[in-house]
Amino acid sequence: MSNDFIIQLYKDQRTVFSLQEIAMLVDESDFSKLKQRVSYYVRTRKIKRLRKGVYAKENYKIEEAACKIFTPSYISLGYVLRKEGIIFQYNTGITLISYLSRKIEVDNHSFIYRKLKNDILYNSSGIVMDNNGVNTATPERAFLDLLYLNKTFYIDSFSSLNENSIFELLPLYQSKSLIKRVTDIYNENRYQ
Repeated sequence: MSNDFIIQLYKDQRTVFSLQEIAMLVDESDFSKLKQRVSYYVRTRKIKRLRKGVYAKENYKIEEAACKIFTPSYISLGYVLRKEGIIFQYNTGITLISYLSRKIEVDNHSFIYRKLKNDILYNSSGIVMDNNGVNTATPERAFLDLLYLNKTFYIDSFSSLNENSIFELLPLYQSKSLIKRVTDIYNENRYQ
């Protein structure tokens, strides 16, 4: 087996790859040959198999893995809001928006995918995309995703949220009840 395969994989800045990405990276059009090579490197522990068709370098980035397991998806909801200090409830799982709802365990990490309708999922407003395929909602988008999916939810700190951004993103959801909830929340917090 040629080490060029592994060298090419480890030279790449990404840490998690789909089988198709590996095929393009190592310029292999024969999928059966590619699967054999990948299986060999998984057996010899040069790469990890996270899920069927998803492989990673030894020290892969967990957020990158979360976004590659089910695509399209983006990190959002409680995970983003916790990182930004907007909610204080602790949960070790990474929460994402995707085309399906699932809770899975991968390599001792919990990924919680929540389904949103395609009109919202495919709209990139309020989503930061990096070169490694990690898509992350802004705190404002994560806040709206959370309120859209959960009728009530307690927010610990509004100071990090940009009110103008929230109201610019609201039409994306096409929900009169969400507009009313957000307006009520902001009206209540103005007088506190």
